[in-house]
Amino acid sequence: MATTEANRDKTSDTNPTLGKLAGAGVAGVALGVLAMIARKAAVQAPTYLAGEWDEALAAEHKAVLKLFDALEATGPEATTKRTILLTQMKHALAKHALEEENTVYPALREAGEVAGADELNAEHGYVKQYLYELENMPNDGAAFLEKVRKFRTDIEDHMREEEQELFPKLKAKLSPERNKQLTMAMNKEGFKLA
Repeated sequence: MATTEANRDKTSDTNPTLGKLAGAGVAGVALGVLAMIARKAAVQAPTYLAGEWDEALAAEHKAVLKLFDALEATGPEATTKRTILLTQMKHALAKHALEEENTVYPALREAGEVAGADELNAEHGYVKQYLYELENMPNDGAAFLEKVRKFRTDIEDHMREEEQELFPKLKAKLSPERNKQLTMAMNKEGFKLA
């Protein structure tokens, strides 16, 4: 009997400890999830607050151009800063592409702008190619900044086509309610990668 009582004492001593550990683990996971959601909300907030879908995408374009400015302002010795800026640009463009490819370009197709949507979508492939090349080349030489400048020229052409031609056409073809739905859908997609 003494052995059984000793085992009971061990079990009762261990259970509160295990319960506390499990509770701390659950609390930690909950805090982690809340922190992730808060970070995503903070990242998507500027897009959400910019207004309707076309205004929000134009605001994201401006943010990417600021990253280009910062990247172009670095010297060859700033390899770490260049890596960080390129990573930020890659993330911003991935989120932006997801928003456009999963909401706006399909809406363009539905509105009869199939060729324009397909062209913009194909250009996103070149954006990814530029990012790949920049990420896989030495970033301490003149060739790196030359590639950055060529990339910027091409992406500015892409942005101009969207902002000045295709997005205004699409917005004009959609009802106010459909524009609102597109804005909500675009923000939902952006939140996924924020």
